[in-house]
Amino acid sequence: MLAKRIIPCLDVRDGMVVKGKNFTGIREVESPVALAQRYNLSGADELVFYDITASAEGRALFADTLKEVASCIFIPLTVGGGINTLDDFDRVLKCGADKVSVNTGAIRDPSLVGRAAKRYGDQCVVLSMDVKRVDGIFRVFSHGGRIDTGICAEEWAYRGQEEGAGELVLNSIDTDGVKGGFDCEMLQKVCARLTIPVIASGGAGRMEDFLTLFNEVPQADAGLAASIFHFGEVDIGGLKEYLLSNGVHVRR
Repeated sequence: MLAKRIIPCLDVRDGMVVKGKNFTGIREVESPVALAQRYNLSGADELVFYDITASAEGRALFADTLKEVASCIFIPLTVGGGINTLDDFDRVLKCGADKVSVNTGAIRDPSLVGRAAKRYGDQCVVLSMDVKRVDGIFRVFSHGGRIDTGICAEEWAYRGQEEGAGELVLNSIDTDGVKGGFDCEMLQKVCARLTIPVIASGGAGRMEDFLTLFNEVPQADAGLAASIFHFGEVDIGGLKEYLLSNGVHVRR
């Protein structure tokens, strides 16, 4: 059995880690380098770095900040934000990323996932999706959750897998920052046809939420969270001990 992963997320804007609720009400937290160093020592399995306004502002990702983060950690690093071309993949990988997360860029050009997978290997390509309920349907949003694309989340996830994505991140806009638990209903529905690893994101507020996630959505390979780790509400080492004691296989 593969170990479930615990992954902190750095949402970066203007060189600082920020956090909000339902993708709004953004406030600054701390330096991404300081947080990355903490997570590198805390037992985190991986780290995710999102430049959350790069796509909306139509610019490239902050390379200098990324290089600093990559240079101070020894766990796998996934990076996203403003990824629209193979050149963007190349630049981010050369800055120290292990995997590249593409979201809005893949919606603009669905062939980007397949072309990146062929050039760099599917293990480097992560399809990230921001999903929200609209009239009872799970829809994909772009530009940092700002624009409703009208695309069905289940169909887009399956297409991404078929195009060559090696991993999928499912971000629930409905539960983001609310701390009421992961959106297991959405995750179950979108994961139903998938065979690639899935990272669940949005809604974690306590240790029990991770246990519920892994019990109710066995397809979920990892749980991703931000503020509960940033503010010390949940300790990653303590979370792993809790999961192990409840029968969930995690790396120590």
